[in-house]
Amino acid sequence: MDEEIQQLVEEIKRLGQTQGGKTSVKFGILVRDDRCANIFEALVGTLRAAKKRKIIDFKGELLLQGVHDDVDVILL
Repeated sequence: MDEEIQQLVEEIKRLGQTQGGKTSVKFGILVRDDRCANIFEALVGTLRAAKKRKIIDFKGELLLQGVHDDVDVILL
């Protein structure tokens, strides 16, 4: 797993909530977090790469700030 995806996993754990054994965070929380903004140059690209590798899941193919703020990003 590359470094940015590993950092993404750590940030989801830091910001998210665990229910039913799975940790999730709203996309809007990730996108507006100052620490995430400093770590990830292309958060959406990192999310797509992590989804492709089945490390996370979210509804849809692409998440956009504002439009998809309430979408859950779930650690698998």
